[in-house]
Amino acid sequence: MDRERMIQEFCRLVSIDSPSFGEREMADYLIGVFAENQIILEEDKAGSCYGGNSGNLYGYWKGTCEGAPILFSMHMDTVEPAKGKKAIVQEDGKITSGGTTVLGADDLAAIAEVIEAVRSITEQNIPHRDVEFLISIAEEQHLRGSQVFDFSRIRAKESYVLDKTGQIGTAAVAAPSLATFEAVVQGKAAHAGFAPEDGVHAILIASKAISRIPMGHVGTEMTVNIGSIQSEFATNIVPPVCKVKGEVRSFSHEAVLNQLVDIRNIFEEEAGKLGGVVEYQEEILFQAYVTPEDAAVVRRYENVCHTLKIEPVLERTFGGSDQNHLCANGIRGMVLASAMQQAHSSSEYTTVNDMEKVTKIVMGLMQTSD
Repeated sequence: MDRERMIQEFCRLVSIDSPSFGEREMADYLIGVFAENQIILEEDKAGSCYGGNSGNLYGYWKGTCEGAPILFSMHMDTVEPAKGKKAIVQEDGKITSGGTTVLGADDLAAIAEVIEAVRSITEQNIPHRDVEFLISIAEEQHLRGSQVFDFSRIRAKESYVLDKTGQIGTAAVAAPSLATFEAVVQGKAAHAGFAPEDGVHAILIASKAISRIPMGHVGTEMTVNIGSIQSEFATNIVPPVCKVKGEVRSFSHEAVLNQLVDIRNIFEEEAGKLGGVVEYQEEILFQAYVTPEDAAVVRRYENVCHTLKIEPVLERTFGGSDQNHLCANGIRGMVLASAMQQAHSSSEYTTVNDMEKVTKIVMGLMQTSD
């Protein structure tokens, strides 16, 4: 592989603004880069589902050796603040942002690594198996891009998603279901000074309900959080409306569903006691998965790591990725550390050495024939 070319490619990717639902320039650039390597990236209509300006990109690279197709998945959007990003390469090989934006190593380091792997394999005429690529939009918005992707296009039954922080060699083989909920408590307005007894206090109802809902870690398999409470009225008005938003995560999908029922019941009970009503809605954003540690997709990864003298570490994560939707569509896989640290902050960084290690892992996986 060519370290300097990889670094230059990463710096170029970082310089392209690609916020969620605004990935047009990035998509056009990637279509051109992959075409230079005789890989056609096809774009779907995902962006139009959300008012965005780009779709997901899918490509197929015909192999030159035996082996069923495998899929590599990355995402092209970056979190804010992301306008005017630039990559600064330090003398020690650490790559940072300018300090006022994210770097975008999440997930542009992964894309640069995959591009370098393809280029190196092509230039050296190294045999490789059939490889598919999925580069999604709006992954940072609860996986919205891959949520609407047509997975029937994918031939592979195994996948590697490059989208994880941590030491190189670390990989997630399990992730949770995530659901959001919204409870809109409807009370009754009244003058808080002259006739408070004529009102139904929506904030009071919401607070009583919230006090009954377990927060944080609920056992070892679940987290519950309420992140938003909205009710803005003058201090002399008994508030007639209060909106509460939260989420539930668990490695058990059934447990998420049961917790959502409990939360709804709590809000309805408290509203009923004080004469209010509740409009309640929920959304399952993605579903939990577990990839067995003895699965072929895991063993292959471990073998490549051992060959490269990188210690593979398997773990569970409470974060979601496009692998959640892949597994839901019958594509077993795992999420690999992809050379990003302190993601989602202006302190985000990567290192040249880590990016080189990931590139070599990707090349090794592409070359396997098992």
